[in-house]
Amino acid sequence: METWTTLRLVGDGMEVPCVDGMERPYLSFDAAASTAALPVVAERVAQFLPWYSGLCQVAGYKSQITIAAYEEARASLLRFAGRADTDTAIICRNTTEAINHLASRLGLESRDVVLTTVAEHSANLLPWGRVAQRRYIECDQDGLFSIEEVIAGLEQRPAPRLLAITGASNVTGWLPPLDAIIEAAHERGIPVAVDAAQLAPHRPLPHTADFVTWSGHKMYAPFGAGVLIGPRAFFARGDPFLFGGEAADYVELDQVIWSEPPQREEAGTPNVMGALALAAAAHQLEQIGWEELIAHEQQIGRRLREAISSLPGVTVLGPSDGVLTIPIVTFTVADIPYGLIAARLSTEFGIGVAQGTFSAYPYLIRLLGLPQEAVEHVRENVLRGDRRSLPGAIRVSASLSTTEQDIDRLATALGRVTDGSPAPVPYIQVPHSGHFHPAQARPLWFAHHRALVTGSA
Repeated sequence: METWTTLRLVGDGMEVPCVDGMERPYLSFDAAASTAALPVVAERVAQFLPWYSGLCQVAGYKSQITIAAYEEARASLLRFAGRADTDTAIICRNTTEAINHLASRLGLESRDVVLTTVAEHSANLLPWGRVAQRRYIECDQDGLFSIEEVIAGLEQRPAPRLLAITGASNVTGWLPPLDAIIEAAHERGIPVAVDAAQLAPHRPLPHTADFVTWSGHKMYAPFGAGVLIGPRAFFARGDPFLFGGEAADYVELDQVIWSEPPQREEAGTPNVMGALALAAAAHQLEQIGWEELIAHEQQIGRRLREAISSLPGVTVLGPSDGVLTIPIVTFTVADIPYGLIAARLSTEFGIGVAQGTFSAYPYLIRLLGLPQEAVEHVRENVLRGDRRSLPGAIRVSASLSTTEQDIDRLATALGRVTDGSPAPVPYIQVPHSGHFHPAQARPLWFAHHRALVTGSA
């Protein structure tokens, strides 16, 4: 088994061009958005690719192998989630699709209430608003809420039909007390759906949640698959989310007999390679072991937070030291636009970080402490197509392969960007996106890699 000193992800160390004409090894600090593939994941995909075949009522040998591998991947994901035989795993594109799938299947009505929190990613906010009313658990200035506040939301009338909650914040890395929250909801007869997109690569999944969703692209398997796990009996009722081939056992022009779950929930040709990749990533995390993984993350997370918070002008958002988080640090720098910092780290130093609202706008404006008049001003600008005033921050997030040397490199680059020294090239901010770019004669400063964009030789 690889150790923390040798484990690398596919693409780690590849050199990228910078605006000074030099090439530097690319350093990703954006694992919270998407991770590169683990080598064993890429190897699993390459190993199986020659054997891939269609699954739809095909009797060929390759098809039988493909069906068996796909179902074994499904079983592996159930084991990874610690689920019983009475549950099923539905393969989706990603967490967003999985939550939309669940929202559609719950049979909610417009008068029903879904309890959720202001700390959610948009994927766990917007789908519920389409099918029900939303009740929110508020957060404090550090982005936290207590179990008592959750219980108050659960006991408010009308009683919620569902509690939809994140397993880990994609902005602050905070880990809500899931076990206590799920227990409190179940004591009141309310099912719980956990958005585990950020949680799955970092901690064991909650075994007692009624529904769990997560994505491969955040768990070292960026091959376009996610998963929705829940009771098989629940999905055996009613119509599936998607209608189409393989979701039905019998079809006439005016009637249909749906297949049993999970097949009835997976209309169309499934993403076999994505499922195999996700299962391979899950197996690798299990091989590493949660105890060792968590110990590594806590060490890296502390070092990352210390390195960033020590820089002048930096304000770290979210909980203070001592609160349990995954290795994410989100921050602002006084008098320097967050987008400019991200652009300079990329174009001058070959370091990738996230910038903006991280698809968690309501949460971020609370962390930033923005007054309502500022929020309204931003809304008016966005309606005019100008996103330059969008509030935001910089987020750095570590992965399995992040080292202390990587953090030192990031800290050095951040220090040079934030110390007031002039940039080596001028930057412009694009109104329609709000992003910053180097103002050069060649707007695509990565033009010599254009073949990667177009696919041409």
